[in-house]
Amino acid sequence: MINNSETLKQRRPKVLFFDVNETVLDLTQMKKHIGAALAGKEELLSLWFTTMLHYSLVTSASGQYKPFGHIGAAALQMVAANNDIIISEEDARKVITQAMQNLPAHPEVKEALTQLKKAGYTLVAFTNSSNEGLKNQFKNAGLTDYFDERLSVEDSGKFKPFTNTYVWGAHKMGVQLEECMLIAAHGWDVAGALWAGWRAAFVSRPGQQIFPLAPKTEIVETDLKKVTEILVTYT
Repeated sequence: MINNSETLKQRRPKVLFFDVNETVLDLTQMKKHIGAALAGKEELLSLWFTTMLHYSLVTSASGQYKPFGHIGAAALQMVAANNDIIISEEDARKVITQAMQNLPAHPEVKEALTQLKKAGYTLVAFTNSSNEGLKNQFKNAGLTDYFDERLSVEDSGKFKPFTNTYVWGAHKMGVQLEECMLIAAHGWDVAGALWAGWRAAFVSRPGQQIFPLAPKTEIVETDLKKVTEILVTYT
């Protein structure tokens, strides 16, 4: 679905920025890793993930920076403690490293990225994961060669969805804010990009929703292939 009546007259964004976790990489098997650390409670994956995001924002809002994986490990310890489970910092970090760096791409992702490249788009990974984490994620998922650039917020010092982070991403790629489009499966990320002056496409993976108070999202589709089918019509 495209939220614009001028479907075929859309101007192409110069750079497509892709969120990585859940947008490009499938988090399904993370349930087993997180569940195993939480006494088999795989249903706590969502709580752990939102806790990790929450405290990444707390970290940035406080003028601090910690690697995303370390925040994920701390969040795991917090969720565990609330369920009467004790996990050491060392063990928590091992769990998160194993869980986050060995994720497969969603089934349609490689085909979609190939189509976008053939259509002449510049493709950039844009993630809260660390540089090292992103490198390992893409290597293990076989995605390294599909992107023109990989950007981690580690180099900006602030996590998405801080406005400064999107401004930094545009600057790194040498383009104006309005020439950028974020493709993401998280409503908070899409909202942050739109408020920063970017365009956006929302991939409505199961359990994800657009933030109703954010500006209207240009493209809303259920997977990356369908987003691609729209983008290749842009001129």
